[in-house]
Amino acid sequence: MSGLNQIGNLNVGGVNGPQIGGTPAVGSPAEGGVSFKDVLMKNLNEVNQMQDDADKSLQDFVSGKTQNMGEVISASQKASMAFSMLTQIRNKLQDAYDEVKNLRI
Repeated sequence: MSGLNQIGNLNVGGVNGPQIGGTPAVGSPAEGGVSFKDVLMKNLNEVNQMQDDADKSLQDFVSGKTQNMGEVISASQKASMAFSMLTQIRNKLQDAYDEVKNLRI
């Protein structure tokens, strides 16, 4: 899943980090950078497409359009692994949010 690997390579705020006042601030992508929202939405769409492909291959197998059971199993496993990975990312984001929410200033 090349899209999920992009999350670790995000460039938010440029070399000096996020800035305020006419330059990139928190939540806005730097010049040439990719916003976290765009990466996350792209990955959600990829996982959804994998699940749709797995459903389609299963329907094709059941209806007799294809006899390749390995293709059905492979598509199903890929979709399951992608969904599991996305769930883990969501859990980590929730943990990070809870940690930030509980900070005292």
